[in-house]
This record gives sequence, structure tokens and C-alpha cells, in this order.
Amino acid sequence: MKVKFDRPANEPHSSLHQILKQRVNRYFKLNHISQKATPQVWLKALTLFLGYLGPYFVILLVPMPGYVMWGLCLVMGIALAGIGMSVMHDACHGAFSKRPKINTFLGYSMNLIGGNKFNWMVQHNVKHHTYTNIFGADEDLHNGDVIRLSPHSTWYPIHKFQHIYCWFLYLLGTISWVTIKDFRQFKVIQTEMNNSKKQYRSELTILILSKILYYLYMVVIPLMVLDVPWWYILIGFITIHFVAGFILSITFQLAHVVEQNEHHSLHPNPKMPDSWIVHQIKTTANFSRKSPLLNWYLGGLNFQIEHHLFPQICHVHYKKISRIVRKTVQEYGLSYYEHATMAQAIQSHYRTLRDYSFNPEPVMDSSHTSNL
Repeated sequence: MKVKFDRPANEPHSSLHQILKQRVNRYFKLNHISQKATPQVWLKALTLFLGYLGPYFVILLVPMPGYVMWGLCLVMGIALAGIGMSVMHDACHGAFSKRPKINTFLGYSMNLIGGNKFNWMVQHNVKHHTYTNIFGADEDLHNGDVIRLSPHSTWYPIHKFQHIYCWFLYLLGTISWVTIKDFRQFKVIQTEMNNSKKQYRSELTILILSKILYYLYMVVIPLMVLDVPWWYILIGFITIHFVAGFILSITFQLAHVVEQNEHHSLHPNPKMPDSWIVHQIKTTANFSRKSPLLNWYLGGLNFQIEHHLFPQICHVHYKKISRIVRKTVQEYGLSYYEHATMAQAIQSHYRTLRDYSFNPEPVMDSSHTSNL
């Protein structure tokens, strides 16, 4: 069933997308700057890769107490999340460089940190960006029924406590990547690829080989090189992914599962009430736009409105163009959803999950907006 977005000729927002693109393009033209990564972003990428690989080699080559090793694993987890948000994410959207080969190469950093580039691009670039907050089409809303992220998903008694236990499950975000999720997801994609058997075999080969290489350098080599009990390696591995999983899970949830955002369902009516551009604005929220630290580390994921409207622009430019987007959106009578701080966004996410946890009644309309 294909999602259809409303496109009435007389819609008051019909020119919004065109005006936004014109104003944003004018900003880059007048300031004589590229829409892709600046030298500062390249330096950040280098810093994050060093933050991930540096501690790894130090652990392997320098004798040290167990607690120091554990501290370096914390650093690796923080850097892993940073690579995902600031390097891989932009590269997979074609936003890091003007050269497609560079974007492809950097996109494979997803495989380096245990995930799979192909799976990510199908789930995120295609399904999430096209069908944001549409239950039945946006796979980011599906968590095996453990967490109810949409008012349109099935309610189970366990959801009464989801606003309490979700924070523990968020720790498992990247562990799911590196173990079962990629294989399960690839099986689903296989059924959607129709006659693309050659591409399927190629991507399956990459998936299997990259997983082998990942476990080789993350588990096998440390077991062979380090003179420590095996459970030291296990604790380090889990620490890295608990840290990265929590950071990534929290950051992505704050963009779409907060109080202001609308939610829709593919069933029973696949036609959405708004055009695609308006849909993106109503289902997305920003946070902490003025935080220098978060602007650097999160790779623009706190500027999700700008990212969903202009995914092929590098995140380093989002702060500047957010002023243009905010002004234009409000000129068209639409709300520009944002939270001043990350703490406020987390509180809003908590209240949203709590709202969904105690609402077993089916949602009858095609959209849902929680009230502040």
C-alpha cells in the first residue's frame, strides 16, 4: 500500500517548498560557500575516528589496569555515536562531499562500527525520511512491540511501564545492530527488492564479511592479544555499545516522539492530510539549537527540521539556515517545533511515552498531536 500526500492546487502551503529552497540556495550563493562539509567538519571526522580507534590500539598495546581499560571503552562508545551522527549520517545522505565516491567510502563507517550501510540507507533515507511518523511505513516506529512509539500501534499491558523501562532498552540500540537486527532487516528488504537478485547477493556478501571483520577486531584480536580474563573483553564490548546505543537512541527519539509532533497511520487510509513538506514540518522537532557542544557532537541531529527538508546539505550549515527555515515556516502559518534545551526535549519524550502507555483506546482519526 503506497502512501499518498495531499497536493491540492489551491493549498496555502503549495509554494512553501519552492520558497524554502530559493531562500536557502540564495544564502549559500550570496555567502559563496559550499553546501557540503567544511574543513572544520573534516577535522571533526578525524577527531572522532581517532577517538574510536585510538583507545582501541592503546588498550591492545599498552599494559594498564582494568578500570583504565573500561574508561577507554567509554571514550570509544562516545566516539562511535559521534561517527554515526556526524560522519556516516551525512555521508549516507550524500551531504558530506560533492564526490559520490567519498560519500560512499565514509558511509561504510557504518560497517566499521558494526552496522550495515545498505540496511541503514533503506530504513532511514527511504522509509523514515519519506514516511516520517507514519505507522506502518516508517520503520523507526517499530520496536518489536516493546515500546509504543506511535498512538496508532497496538497497545499491550506492558506498555503501562514503558516510560520507565525504555531508558534501559535504549542501552541496547547498537548491540541490536551488531547482532540480529541487520540480518532480520535484510531479510525484509530482500522481499522488497523484487528481481534485484544481483544486488541482493552483493549486499549480503558485504553484510556477512563486514560482520566477520567487525567481530574479528572487536572480540577475537583482543582475546588473542590481551592477557586478561575473557569477561574483561565482554564488559568492554558491552560498555562501548551501551554508551553509543543510549546516545543514539535518545537523540533520534527527540526529533519525532515528543509532544508537539503529529503521528499518522498507513491504515486504513494511506492518504495523508498534508503535502509532503507540511507533513515533515508537523512531524519533526528541533532541540538545543544554541548549544555549541551539541551542535558539534550531534551532527545536526538537533536540527531535524532542517535535516528533513534539506538532507543533502551538510549538518554544519543547519544552524545558519535554521533562521531562514523558521522564519519562512512561520510566514506560512505553520508551527516550528523546538525545545530550548535537550533536557526539555527528554522530558517531553518521557511525557509522550507516558501518554501512549496509558491510552489503550484505538485512535480513530488519521493523526495525533499530544498536548503540552
